Amino acid sequence: MTAQPIHPHEPERVPRNAEGIAAALDGARRMEFYRELLAAAPEEAEGVLRRWWCEAMLDTDPAGRPADRGRAGRDTAHHGGRRPDRAPPHGGPAR
Repeated sequence: MTAQPIHPHEPERVPRNAEGIAAALDGARRMEFYRELLAAAPEEAEGVLRRWWCEAMLDTDPAGRPADRGRAGRDTAHHGGRRPDRAPPHGGPAR
């Protein structure tokens, strides 16, 4: 008797390298990835690849991805903690 894995090992949807990550991203996000990777210091490059690999895995998730899941944290950083496409908490017009 031999043990069989419950979930057979399949290749990753997105290879863990710059070429695989870039191929999984759409045009604008691919350019953002390349800009960030090329601007990173050598000691930061691994972290950039890791973060964007996670983004690419979410983008290629067969279960789907809400359009703004990956951008939520970045969008709020420059807009006082709120999404720029949302109205301010007091109910006034969005800027």
